[in-house]
Amino acid sequence: MGSEAFLPVGLIIGYLFGSIPFGLILTKLAGTQDLRSIGSGNIGATNVLRTGRKGLAAATLLGDALKGTAAVILCGYLGGPNAAMIAGLGAFLGHLFPVWLKFRGGKGVAVYIGILIGLFWPGAIFFCLVWLATAFAFRYSSLAALVASVLTPIVLWAFGHTALAALFAVLTLLLIYMHRENIKRLQAGTESKIGAKK
Repeated sequence: MGSEAFLPVGLIIGYLFGSIPFGLILTKLAGTQDLRSIGSGNIGATNVLRTGRKGLAAATLLGDALKGTAAVILCGYLGGPNAAMIAGLGAFLGHLFPVWLKFRGGKGVAVYIGILIGLFWPGAIFFCLVWLATAFAFRYSSLAALVASVLTPIVLWAFGHTALAALFAVLTLLLIYMHRENIKRLQAGTESKIGAKK
């Protein structure tokens, strides 16, 4: 199969990888209550943390990141660089809108990082450093993710990675959309701070 012909396959493979709900699987195996019935109802690591199980939250973060990395690396091996990028898009969409969970998935931060690791690992380091700096300064996890995701495609473009910059610009817009309620709370001053007790 030619590299261009592989692109739709790469999108599907990426979607299937991305739609694996690690947060839901791990919390069910651990015997906690249904993740969708607590906090934000989200299946990502931040909501897993609300169960009080830090180890499960860390495992969810790792699983959600690595499913993006795995999809990119596998499809890159099978179909080349363009297939890797399309698989990254598929993985992101799968995580946000998993068909088996009525299209209610996570917000995409971990898988965003995982896709970056697979496509351009220095970009992942940049993202994490910006996230940490913003989170340390303002103590808002959502704000840190938004700032890091907005800056990432700009930096990719500045260093000549135009195709990657275009991909991550799309992923950033999707990530912003998924954080729309967080943005409203940030504007209203009601967003929870990191480490704050409810």
